[in-house]
Amino acid sequence: MRALGRASGRVGRGARTAAALLVSAALLPAPGAAARDDAAERLEALREAIATGRERVAGYERKERGLLETLEALDRSAALLDEAEAESREALAEARRELVSLAAEEKRLDRELARTRRALSARAVSLYKAGELGPVRLLFSAGSLREFLARSRALRRLLEHDRVMLDRQREQAAALESARERSAEAALSRDRALAELAARTEELRAEQAARRTLLASVRGDREREREALIELERAARALEDKLASLRSRGPAGSFAALRGRLPSPVDAPVARPFGLEVDREFGTETFHKGIDFRVRRGATVRAVADGTVRFAGRFQGYGNLVILDHGDDYFTVSAHLDEVAVEVGDALDAGATVGTAGQTGSLRGPVLYFEVRRGAEALDPAGWLAAGGGS
Repeated sequence: MRALGRASGRVGRGARTAAALLVSAALLPAPGAAARDDAAERLEALREAIATGRERVAGYERKERGLLETLEALDRSAALLDEAEAESREALAEARRELVSLAAEEKRLDRELARTRRALSARAVSLYKAGELGPVRLLFSAGSLREFLARSRALRRLLEHDRVMLDRQREQAAALESARERSAEAALSRDRALAELAARTEELRAEQAARRTLLASVRGDREREREALIELERAARALEDKLASLRSRGPAGSFAALRGRLPSPVDAPVARPFGLEVDREFGTETFHKGIDFRVRRGATVRAVADGTVRFAGRFQGYGNLVILDHGDDYFTVSAHLDEVAVEVGDALDAGATVGTAGQTGSLRGPVLYFEVRRGAEALDPAGWLAAGGGS
């Protein structure tokens, strides 16, 4: 219980840090009203998710909340923080790219301004040597009217050239000053993005630590472990009811012909097989209606056959979950995904990306839970996967 209390405290400290970050971020200038509103909505959602996770951890400690419900809240806040961290990284990268670009522009403008100043300096020396009456002497020393007019035109062109150089110097100086101001703004953006990234990373680590501590506290408490088993059985029945409510809409006959030839949904070994499991400590029996692949987070999860997405989203006890309809009442289930890459109604080809592997809703760390069903009947995926699939 002390471990769980520490998890609750960490979530509480994380929420306070996030709240301070949200206040400071709200004071920063935004490019426009739409962007400002969008950022405010994301920050509000993040704040609410962290607060909910903190409340549910505290409720679980008081035995007012279930493990799966608490875990789902922590997963949601961690997912939002993960997304916010990625946005901060992109903002930092963009600010750094802009700084590099502006530094190159400053150097170019500085070189151009230096060339213009050298040219003006040389022109000033020529005018000084000619003296104030130099142009007058040049004109009136002409031997004929035609020569006088030619020298007059040449002087006008020279004066126009001088005017153009002076205008160019002013424009280049103004452009250089503008580039320096934009560089200063980009440096501020970079520093702000660095600070936000550090804060988001700290918050994410705190949420992940709270999750680990929560699960460790369950494994060390017999009563909690038994309660977790009951919750998992309840979640399995809920998934079964969900699958039973679906009516296959795909073409009949094609999936059954693939028995024993399906590719693995992920490049990973099977860590937990299909079938009856006996808990030696509690003497309880549970039936594992799918298989678990021991995955690395972020691994690509694929459709094993052509199908239509019938469910894509969070499902308590299974985290992010996708159900594919393969026709003739055959379905496959992929659960504990970090990210879902499809939407309900999408028609997928075999091998299409369903999402990325992760640990949402998982009590066993990063795993991919995979089921093959025909109607309400759970089938052993090992009999459907090609030899070596998932080995």
